Amino acid sequence: MLVEPRTPYLRVDLTRLRHNIRRTAERAAAAGVALRPHVKTHKCLEIARLQLDAGAVGITVATVGEAETFVRAGFDDVFIAFPLWLDDLRAGRLRDLTAEATVTIGIDSPAGAAEAGRHLGAHGARALVEVDSGHHRSGVEPREAGQVADAAVRAGLDVRGAFTFPGHSYAPDALVSAAEDESRALTVAAASLRTAGVEPEVLSGGSTPSLVSADTELLTELRPGVYVFGDAQQWELGTVDPEDIALACRATVVSHAGGRLVLDSGSKALGADRAAYATGFGRLPGHPDARIVLLSEHHAVADLGGADLPPIGSQVDVVPNHVCNAVNLAEHLFAEDAGDVWAWPVAARGQNS
Repeated sequence: MLVEPRTPYLRVDLTRLRHNIRRTAERAAAAGVALRPHVKTHKCLEIARLQLDAGAVGITVATVGEAETFVRAGFDDVFIAFPLWLDDLRAGRLRDLTAEATVTIGIDSPAGAAEAGRHLGAHGARALVEVDSGHHRSGVEPREAGQVADAAVRAGLDVRGAFTFPGHSYAPDALVSAAEDESRALTVAAASLRTAGVEPEVLSGGSTPSLVSADTELLTELRPGVYVFGDAQQWELGTVDPEDIALACRATVVSHAGGRLVLDSGSKALGADRAAYATGFGRLPGHPDARIVLLSEHHAVADLGGADLPPIGSQVDVVPNHVCNAVNLAEHLFAEDAGDVWAWPVAARGQNS
């Protein structure tokens, strides 16, 4: 649907988006590994279809609700990369999905594996054991992967291998070391699985910052998410060039109060994330030295470092620090190509359970 959006809104440069999708798909294909992008970044059916068209083998999601959104739209191979604890209601939702698609879930404890098997063992669900490769969020110690797999197999689950998320790659000095940690963890996990009698067909990993350093001799699958758009975090980490960033928040200059640029793109449009290494709450592609220095719900204040201020009433682009959070705040993404603009629904927005 062609539209004329009003600020603040998230605009997607389709040329850059297609370039990012194609480049990563080609890298994965050249390395001989499967690409299963994490769609929690964009939550958008149109973008996920572009990823599949470029060669992705399936999609990764974070929640059952996200899986439902995509499966009901025709996506038939979904990995829920989360150590789900299944009550009767959530298990019933998953059983419904297994009738329509290949569904793989994450497990990271014998108790969680046994409960998942009790609910899903007779319904064709697959499982991957999550191991901690250094992010210290979820995941079992790699040497204990076999114990989790054994509990899952005894409960009737089809265990296909292991996965990890090297989330500690989101630091300026850890882009390479996190990928090395990932490789070591999955190597140990694979050996542990084999000891338990499970041959790991899938060893899944990858984050956008560590993607170029991933051990594609070991990994069988990569699950980056942010690569489709890029964001200010990736810009500051040096993992994306500013001219490749495909999503920005279009904002209107509403004031020059205090000699700074005041925009209508507050935290309810950009999200409020700010990593320890971030130099501001967002970046302005048209003003590379500028930073968003103050963020409230409906105001973003940018310091242009003495440069001339764009006039009140004009529009500028702001790249959010964390694009996943910004997208989850929006109802639509406005995709632009050759002067035309389409409204793409953020179909899985708010599907957090």
